[in-house]
Amino acid sequence: MKTELFTLPNGLRVFLIDTKAFPTLTTLLLVGAGSRYEHEANNGVAHFLEHMFFKGSKKYPDSFILTSTIEQLGGIWNAFTSKDYTGYFIKATSEHFDTVLDVLSDVLLRPLFDEKEIEKEKGVIVEEINMYEDMPQSLVGDLYENLLYKGNPLGYDVIGTKKTVRSFNRQTFLDYRSALYHPRNSVFVVAGGLNMTKTGEMQAKNYLQVIQEKFGEWQDGQKSEFISMNEAQDKPQILIRTKNTEQAHFCLGYRTFPSSDARKKPLEVLAAILGVGASSRLFMELREKRGLCYYVSTGLQYYHDVGNMVTQAGVPKDVEKVTEAMKLTLEEHQKMLADGFTKTDITKAKEILKGRLLLSMEDSFNVAHFYGKKAVLETKIESPQEVVDQIEKVTDEEIRAVAKDVIQASKLNIAAIGPFEEKDFESLMK
Repeated sequence: MKTELFTLPNGLRVFLIDTKAFPTLTTLLLVGAGSRYEHEANNGVAHFLEHMFFKGSKKYPDSFILTSTIEQLGGIWNAFTSKDYTGYFIKATSEHFDTVLDVLSDVLLRPLFDEKEIEKEKGVIVEEINMYEDMPQSLVGDLYENLLYKGNPLGYDVIGTKKTVRSFNRQTFLDYRSALYHPRNSVFVVAGGLNMTKTGEMQAKNYLQVIQEKFGEWQDGQKSEFISMNEAQDKPQILIRTKNTEQAHFCLGYRTFPSSDARKKPLEVLAAILGVGASSRLFMELREKRGLCYYVSTGLQYYHDVGNMVTQAGVPKDVEKVTEAMKLTLEEHQKMLADGFTKTDITKAKEILKGRLLLSMEDSFNVAHFYGKKAVLETKIESPQEVVDQIEKVTDEEIRAVAKDVIQASKLNIAAIGPFEEKDFESLMK
């Protein structure tokens, strides 16, 4: 895999990544804009704006023309919004690169934001909110960060609320776009089977010419800043969403540290020992030995200023079963403080992390997203091999040290959804 980085005169960074695979490309634009750059009144605008870019532009005036143009190329397109970045991508064969760039540049630089389309899309997003309300497995993750980051935009739901969504108008989108959609706050990635010369060099000049032609007019601006999260938790917290579900879902975890912290890789290995894969400690304990759940996993979330580790599971909705599953999860966490892992555990966890990263690189979208996300959110852009090397260097002592830093009762947070109330878990929290 060959990677080259360029910067256009307007400040837009461009990655050209040749995977030496099929003549197909993922063309991805990531912008450092998300729900943490919102306030209470416009919560959900980042996500709604993502929708509106594909509702019509100067050259492609409605969604049918836009979608038909992409599908006539045999391509697929989509977009996504997180708390700190938003992405827009099209996957198509390399021969259609010019058209792909024409579509992406027009929808992002010359959107219509038609008032009638805005009003129609309000109904679409309200139904999307309703859909997530019926998906407790996804909803409980939002609930967990509602608890962790209460009072800060980082704790907002990305999708917003029905009230805020219904209040938006054209100016809402223009203001948000003006505040964050700038070339220096973005990165453009083209990944896949790029055309090669006989000497093995990428024909970078051809790609850059098209990108400069389409995005060169994009004017830079002053980026708005987010409100930093100041954490001061000194006792365990719990948040319950009482809901008549068929299955209970819980998130149980701890506050960690920002994305720039040097302890990231040891923590990733620790999390993998706990709950990554069907042979992990928690999967074996909760599912295979006890039959308490269908799924259980441990993951990490990093932001510029904070982070968290979380174990999530879906268990029987009976309060006693939920409590049992939470206690077992806490016990496995506590074992990590008492050297409850072996060299074999560490070796296996490292191989899982390395293998899943490298296997994901078979997909050009994952390649584009890997580099784009690092460029938008981190100060150092590492290659997949550099990440693998870092994982291999993690020591037993580093894992023990980070376990002691993170797994503390005062940093414990629990969020759950099911037919029960907070008082049902008073004994557990004590």
